[in-house]
Amino acid sequence: MTLSLASRVIVQDTPVERNPWVVGTTASVLPPVRGWSRRRKMLLLFAAGILSQYSLDVLLVGLSGRTLAIRLVWALGMAASVLWVDESSEWKVRFHTALQTVLASLCFIGLVLVTGGVGSTYFQFFPCVPLLLCLIYPQDALSGSLSGLLCSLGAAGLLWMEGRPASQVLLWVGVVVTTALIGAYGASQFRQGQRAEAEGRLERARREALETLAISERRRTHSEKLATLGQLAASVVHEINNPVAFIGANLDYLEQEVLSETPPSREQLAEVLRETRSGVERVRQIVADLRGFSRMDEEEPTECALADVVNDAARIARLRLQHVARLEVDIPAELPPVLAIPRRLAQVLLNLLVNAGDALEGRSGAEVRITGRREGARVVLRVEDNGPGFPPHVLPRLFETFFTTKGPEQGTGLGLALSRELVEQFGGTLVAENRAEGGARLRLEFPVREGR
Repeated sequence: MTLSLASRVIVQDTPVERNPWVVGTTASVLPPVRGWSRRRKMLLLFAAGILSQYSLDVLLVGLSGRTLAIRLVWALGMAASVLWVDESSEWKVRFHTALQTVLASLCFIGLVLVTGGVGSTYFQFFPCVPLLLCLIYPQDALSGSLSGLLCSLGAAGLLWMEGRPASQVLLWVGVVVTTALIGAYGASQFRQGQRAEAEGRLERARREALETLAISERRRTHSEKLATLGQLAASVVHEINNPVAFIGANLDYLEQEVLSETPPSREQLAEVLRETRSGVERVRQIVADLRGFSRMDEEEPTECALADVVNDAARIARLRLQHVARLEVDIPAELPPVLAIPRRLAQVLLNLLVNAGDALEGRSGAEVRITGRREGARVVLRVEDNGPGFPPHVLPRLFETFFTTKGPEQGTGLGLALSRELVEQFGGTLVAENRAEGGARLRLEFPVREGR
């Protein structure tokens, strides 16, 4: 279904809050967790784990106040930063990531230094530090690059202090940098997957919003149809009563004549039957018009002849106008077709004609006229009446939703607003104005398709 609000409404994506732990991407958005986020809990557990690993230091170098101090600084620094960081501020989150990267790298270098330098068991884990930080902070490319730089410098410095050859220094620097690049690549892939997942969620939310809007629009259009039919109810009853009345009279006549001793001639019976069939056809036509108008089928715009659409709308509108005003239709058959949904365009015209009938109620010599002309590259329909016209204070607000000058039992305030939206859906325009000679005029313009 083509949305009738497409020219006026931009459907916005479902609002979601940006997760500041996801830095450097615009689509990686996740709803915040109430209280502590899972990431905060994980980092606090990691800080506790760093402190608990002091037992490894004891096994490696025995009881040492220096290793304990380094681990305390590392764990407390991480815990303080995690508790302090403001998740609503992106720059604070990035500062937290940089601080934790620098703190982890320097503390690890310190541990290696106080546990034996190049000969320490921890020295072999230099390449793992950038990789580990990339796993802890995969949303930010800063962690892997910054840790790789610091760890490569730390390893190179320790090797240089031990007097190792330049080739060994370069080898270790290369190994640390390589693992940092591998970690950065893995984090990049993680960010891309997270971005794709978030974009998929947003796209699903957008499609659901569009589907909801389409359903709402169909229901609103159908509600206005039913409201228009409600306004026509009294006229429909009167219009059906007339043929039903003479159908009943004809059946009574046929019953009496057939049962009489002197039955009528075949010509008389044929005439009565023709009148009866005409009445039945009139009732059938009214019911068919109303049923076709009230249907809620989903359709796509097609090329339609304006003369046919106007005649369909005018046939239903005469139920309202026949005792109020004289309706004239002047639509040349050679007018080029327009791209529209015929039933919806008929609904627009019926709304305008019913409104004209309401404005002309009780006026003598009332007239309503529908004319169609081609003007350049556009087809123009005019619905005019010789009534009082639009008051100056009403004209600017005429197409506002829920604005009406009628009583609650007569108008919903949706008819003209919906009519304009439907016309705009077909690429046309609908404007209202007062005629110089008196009365109101509604002007509908539709583009003529190329080649016509």
